Amino acid sequence: MAGLYIHVPFCRKKCPYCDFYSVGYREELAEEYAKAVIRNIHYYNEEYDTVYFGGGTPILMARHILQILAECEIKSGAEITVECNPLEMDEETLKILHECGVNRLSVGVQSANDCELKALGRSHTFEQARLAILMADSIGFSDISADLMIAVPNQTAETLKRSVKSLAELPITHVSAYLLKIEPNTVFGKNPPENLPSEDETAELYLSAVSLLENAGFKQYEISNFAKAKFQSRHNLKYWRREEYLGIGAAAHSFYKGRRFAVKRDIREFISSEHQLEIVTDENPNELEERIMLGLRLCEGIPETLWRKVENFLPLIPKNYYKIENGRLSLTPNGFLVSNEIIATLLSHLEGKNAARNE
Repeated sequence: MAGLYIHVPFCRKKCPYCDFYSVGYREELAEEYAKAVIRNIHYYNEEYDTVYFGGGTPILMARHILQILAECEIKSGAEITVECNPLEMDEETLKILHECGVNRLSVGVQSANDCELKALGRSHTFEQARLAILMADSIGFSDISADLMIAVPNQTAETLKRSVKSLAELPITHVSAYLLKIEPNTVFGKNPPENLPSEDETAELYLSAVSLLENAGFKQYEISNFAKAKFQSRHNLKYWRREEYLGIGAAAHSFYKGRRFAVKRDIREFISSEHQLEIVTDENPNELEERIMLGLRLCEGIPETLWRKVENFLPLIPKNYYKIENGRLSLTPNGFLVSNEIIATLLSHLEGKNAARNE
């Protein structure tokens, strides 16, 4: 069964590191956008076992999320996630989300250190994020994820340790720990911040985060994701296990009915179209290559039927970057740090081998 991703492209303020598509929030525009989302839900006419509202700042559209979910065919027991900015998590809004069936929140905490939050251009303090999570827990949300950013300006091993400890003391079930990436078309891309950790320091911070989170009870299951038992993100696992998901909204991406397609980063075009215009990015994706590429992002790795296809090329990869256990090939935390290079090496040699065979 497919998952449903809905992109909500509204923010109060654009973060200087963010490259996701977003526009300023206006209620009348949000209302038009919600109607367009509902129109597309009816057009595709599917049943979903996961729903994920990403953005942007989806919680800004809490009342519209209620309307959107009412129009969805959702399987009983589905995981329904909404991304949240701590400053928008007031009691009334959280109650609306809880009452309309949202059962998972993803909160953009980023750091427990206010100087790091300020350097990231975030408007909230850690205390505000802490109180927002406690409020969500008191209202009845039992599955709460927190974002944590690694290798941010001024971050040290000690401040990272403090962030993990502070998060672990909260009623959360999941942590998404992302390395700060400087994207060219962002404020940081045009004017990089000072005091960024070096490449070696970044590697050490990532490996430290993996260890600290594991010791705090959050088991790593993907390059950037850690969860307590039974609280892995079911929706995000669809991406990495190459299961189908439909994306609705400006800038949304899909893997649906065997094709990969996207929607233009244009809110006006999305609103004015009878149904969203699909920009096909891959009409016939290579299943073998995608299963290797996506599967190696997961700690569970890939089964023997897949890794045997690239077995001859494994000597090109340093031995401390991967392991083979219980018949599965997976990357180690050191390997995750250079996963793009490892995957590119394996796939390029696989393509060369297949090309030679076809000559």
